[in-house]
Amino acid sequence: MTIRNARTGGQILIDQLVAQGVERVTCVPGESYLAALDALHDSPMDVMICRAEGGAAMMAEAYGKLTGRPGICFVTRGPGATNASHGVHIAMQDSTPMILFVGQVDTGMLEREAFQELDYKAVFGTMAKWAVEIDRPDRIPELVARAFRVAMQGRPGPVVISLPENMLTETAAVADAMRIEPAVSWPAPADIERVGAMLASAKAPLVILGGSRWTDEATQSIARFAERFDLPVATSFRRASLIDADHSHYAGDLGIGPSPGLKARIDHADVILLIGGRMSEMPSSSYTLLDIPTPRQKLIHVHPGSEELGRIYQPELAIQATPAAFAAAVETLKPAGAVAWKGEAAKAHADYLAWTEKARELPGTFQYGQVMTWLRDRLPKDAIVCNGAGNYAGWIHRHHRFHSFAAQLAPTSGSMGYGVPAAVLAKRQYPDRTVIAFAGDGCFLMNGQEFATAVQYDAPLVVIIVDNAQYGTIRMHQERDYPGRVVGTQLKNPDFAMYAKAFGGHGERVERTEEFAPAFERALASGKPSILHCIIDPRAMSVGKDFAPAVKA
Repeated sequence: MTIRNARTGGQILIDQLVAQGVERVTCVPGESYLAALDALHDSPMDVMICRAEGGAAMMAEAYGKLTGRPGICFVTRGPGATNASHGVHIAMQDSTPMILFVGQVDTGMLEREAFQELDYKAVFGTMAKWAVEIDRPDRIPELVARAFRVAMQGRPGPVVISLPENMLTETAAVADAMRIEPAVSWPAPADIERVGAMLASAKAPLVILGGSRWTDEATQSIARFAERFDLPVATSFRRASLIDADHSHYAGDLGIGPSPGLKARIDHADVILLIGGRMSEMPSSSYTLLDIPTPRQKLIHVHPGSEELGRIYQPELAIQATPAAFAAAVETLKPAGAVAWKGEAAKAHADYLAWTEKARELPGTFQYGQVMTWLRDRLPKDAIVCNGAGNYAGWIHRHHRFHSFAAQLAPTSGSMGYGVPAAVLAKRQYPDRTVIAFAGDGCFLMNGQEFATAVQYDAPLVVIIVDNAQYGTIRMHQERDYPGRVVGTQLKNPDFAMYAKAFGGHGERVERTEEFAPAFERALASGKPSILHCIIDPRAMSVGKDFAPAVKA
């Protein structure tokens, strides 16, 4: 390891990111990390300037989802850090590798509540895997390397690194760290044999895929494994792109309102093989699908983080392994003979197709379900579909079919405002792929300013805004629990098509179903970031049920 000539802390920091193979960083500039910002001037990395720290952090999280390497985000101290906390929380709950670099006050001013000072270990202590403050420039290579390890190893997640302003301008002669590759935990051969034995004695097994640390190759391996054993395969909440929806063994996704057929299949299963996921509140239907602490089904839980094995559900067999390692290990596993459940995978897939094929009729002139089924047939199979949170996402989950690995970017944490920044990053990362962002009218305006980032970087994504003039999810809950007492959920929205044009993009208003397809084609043909402002009847608040007409604000 060669000691390099003295460099500023800012230069050392940026050199570490280059050494780790970082392609791009997202940022909102701040005076607290000017030395690092200056070092970015001569680096080979793509610097994406964002319009708000929440959007920048969500873009970094989306990068982690797409690549498996930490997304990198720089923000300034105080309000910059708290704005970015949205992305940190998503990365934690979604098990996504991410590193947030935050400016900090001069070390000589700490503990005085100086301008925008925060204790980042306290602020992010329960939201990140690790929070650290670097007080000497010679420790930057050590701590940044450790941050990459922490972010990627075990159950991935976010790391927050505080950068005191004076530390970034001080100099040190220190060697760069080596490129970090995460440690991989492999299943023991005896555990793989036991998986085979448990399947051999099963009568109604089911596989559930979720979590992170997957690769495209691993998803293909698991698909072949399912074929050999004729296993039905479900996906966890917003992890639908872990298997091709056209695969003959795909049984559908678990989330808000799973199909009755899939829920019944879990109820009647005797062996469940859970690979990568945690079966947290959303995919478990509020912890009702599996008994706690001991499921009535024999549970085989495969997860890269030892702390997650037995944390909620006590498994019959716990295997600490990454999904990719487990997938490789079962490549040679074959059933000993004919399986007792033969034909069940085909039935499960038929149930899935029947559940998702036809959209129900909605009130009003814009049939959102029909639009989703049209897009399902129109979009390329490698299209990336992004969304935030809101009832509008129910139509995506119900009717869209994902075909490619990492084609679904959506927060399992249920954070609003995610779809647009995620789509901007996805289009920057994969300029040749079609990228679509869905957003409700409430969801869009939480990070809609990042549409300007798309325009700045010539990232021609298409944003589909589903406008029902209300916070629809909360209004639905109001109608269920406090019918007729509407408060705090009505919205008066701008003309989002004009919003797009004001930023230099393409925008159109869509009020009728038949207007959507030609408007979508014009959006793609424009070569610009586009917004299709789709007006949906306010009664159509749920993919499964209509509600009373909205009360005027």
